[in-house]
Amino acid sequence: MTPTRTVSAEADVNLETWTPCKDGSTLTTHQFRLHRPCRLYRSKRTGAAVVEFAIVAPLFFLLVFGMIEYGRMVMVQQVITNASREGARRAVLDGTTTSEVVAAVEEFLDQASVNGPNLQVRVTPDPPGTAENGDPVGVTISVPFSDVSWIPSPMYLGGTTLEAKTVMRREGIK
Repeated sequence: MTPTRTVSAEADVNLETWTPCKDGSTLTTHQFRLHRPCRLYRSKRTGAAVVEFAIVAPLFFLLVFGMIEYGRMVMVQQVITNASREGARRAVLDGTTTSEVVAAVEEFLDQASVNGPNLQVRVTPDPPGTAENGDPVGVTISVPFSDVSWIPSPMYLGGTTLEAKTVMRREGIK
């Protein structure tokens, strides 16, 4: 067993045997020699961390972008449901034309920044003013999700068509 020697704070220390570390602490020359292999091992571990990140990062980003796109799909579905409801409320009024209903739906969708080249608005009956009191009046909105997606790739829900339909009964004033 080798005897150990402790150095108190007040003792004079030979500066030739001490080597400063990056963190401000000091090591003896003997400790420094033992510390070098650890530093070499650490640099090899850094390379392993880069490889692990390269493997995990694409999967992580795929999952994150999938969650964002699914959230966008739910939001757009809610917006077109509300737009069809607004269109149906307009359609049950006396003397309403199909173009007025479509304009009300498109205005609602523009305010929510949901618009696409393939957006379809169907009103039944067409024109809605021909419906008798008590007859159902419906507004159906459909849009391909690829038209409103934030990610241009069809990888996430690309072939899905979002559709919302609202039917209200036409009631007249007597």
